[in-house]
Amino acid sequence: MASGDQFKGSNIVHESATIDASAVIGPNVVIGANCSVGPGCKISNSTMMAGSKVTGYSYMDGSILGWKSTIGKWCRVTSLCVIAEDVQIKDESYFNGTKILPHKGVNGSHPEAGKIIM
Repeated sequence: MASGDQFKGSNIVHESATIDASAVIGPNVVIGANCSVGPGCKISNSTMMAGSKVTGYSYMDGSILGWKSTIGKWCRVTSLCVIAEDVQIKDESYFNGTKILPHKGVNGSHPEAGKIIM
């Protein structure tokens, strides 16, 4: 699965999750069943629900990634973003405190905290 140096602080990772050796996890991360974390990712203070993916070189902090949702490459998701089920965040997107409702494909820069994407 992964080396001890890539995990910081307390974390819970389901045994079926796959985490690239270059990813850094923690502190305070929960990764559910069948989740995937790609190369170069940093995830801290966050939860990934079952079947979700962070593809590569993305940063996720203080947020929740819903069931079967995907964060693309080179994305930044911070400040209590809540991403619902079956959401695809396109490459090179930025979300700050954004709430995203289910079954969406979203992209772009959303720096204003508290925004809701329906």
